[in-house]
Amino acid sequence: MSASDQKTAAAVPRPAGAAGDGKPVVEPPVLGGPEHTDYYHLDDLLNDEQRELRGRVRNFMDQEVRPIINPYWERAEFPHELVPKLAKLNIAGFQIPGYGCPGMSNVTAGLVIMELARGDLSMSTFTGVHSALAMMSVALLGSEEQKQRFLPPMARLEKIGAFGLTEPAHGTDVVLLETSARKDGASYVLNGHKRWIGNATFADYTIIWARGDDGHVGGYIVEKGTPGFDPQFIAGKTALRCVQNAQISLTDVRVPAENRLEKSHTFRDTEEVLLASRFCVAWESVGAAIAGYETALAYAQQRHQFGVPLASFQLIQYRLARMLADITNMVCMQLRLSQLLDERKVTMPEVALAKLHHTERARAILGDARDMLGGNGILLDYHVARHLCDIEAIDTYEGTDTVQALIVGRDLTGLNAFVATAPRH
Repeated sequence: MSASDQKTAAAVPRPAGAAGDGKPVVEPPVLGGPEHTDYYHLDDLLNDEQRELRGRVRNFMDQEVRPIINPYWERAEFPHELVPKLAKLNIAGFQIPGYGCPGMSNVTAGLVIMELARGDLSMSTFTGVHSALAMMSVALLGSEEQKQRFLPPMARLEKIGAFGLTEPAHGTDVVLLETSARKDGASYVLNGHKRWIGNATFADYTIIWARGDDGHVGGYIVEKGTPGFDPQFIAGKTALRCVQNAQISLTDVRVPAENRLEKSHTFRDTEEVLLASRFCVAWESVGAAIAGYETALAYAQQRHQFGVPLASFQLIQYRLARMLADITNMVCMQLRLSQLLDERKVTMPEVALAKLHHTERARAILGDARDMLGGNGILLDYHVARHLCDIEAIDTYEGTDTVQALIVGRDLTGLNAFVATAPRH
């Protein structure tokens, strides 16, 4: 270094940690409360109970999950140590009334899911699979005896649920699922394969959707340890790495007749559950977007470049304003959708429109946030990189944006564009 370079370098104040001590120049920002995001005072529409529950979930995610989740994500392991702590929040089962479940309104459930996702999408996915898919299947389609038997321990998170619908050859066209259920005396014998089944490597109850002798689809609760049930962990994921997705082989799996969901008769019954789950996924996207925006805002205020805060630059302020506009749009849309769901006025296309819009905007917001953090944006310490990777899975599961658009398009036009047909000559 020349003498002039040394003089220049000495004149530039060094921030804490810049002298090679291994500490980041800018610590990962501490995120603020809802007041930093709620530009249109939507908080005023909530009651005290909703605000209190939202605060408890937010504190849990900020204090218990965020400090430890990155190493688990990097190792692709699930943080089982958090499950007993999560149980104390009493949120498992979301909207289900009775049986030890909280019986939330859909508005309240949406706020809870949003806060779970704001903290970490793997934890929100774990809770969503357990509550909105596995537990909701039992609540909507199970007999009274089945509800009494399965739901209370699941509400306490003493028993964990999984939902086995997708197959290796059937994702978007899962209505054509091939897993079979053959009646044999007082049991059903299941054969087939499932793929991408969250929680399945350790779940106590996995609901397997299979086609019966009559050709109709039904749900069968397979209990952990049942012979012939073989869940294998899917390694190599770049998204939702903490979620333990499995490929399941079912070889002559014998399920007692009392474990067949009594009210599941056709694939339309399955769609009842999927509507509730897709609603949750839309809220997850909102939470992830908020995490990206709050991190970018806090970082821009703390980080200095050229002697001034990043937040003082026009392009940074423009991007922050666009992020906030998108999030405000998303939250308004979700609150109204939640109200309609409480009033039992929601259809699948309406939920599909929300999922389509929110995942697309969340991906854009998180991409902007990562870029605004510069090199720090790819470090797990700042959390945005984890969210950015995870949102790719959120965009895909429960149907990609293309699938959601076709659901909406079919509703708008009355024409089914899912299956292309050859022109007639």
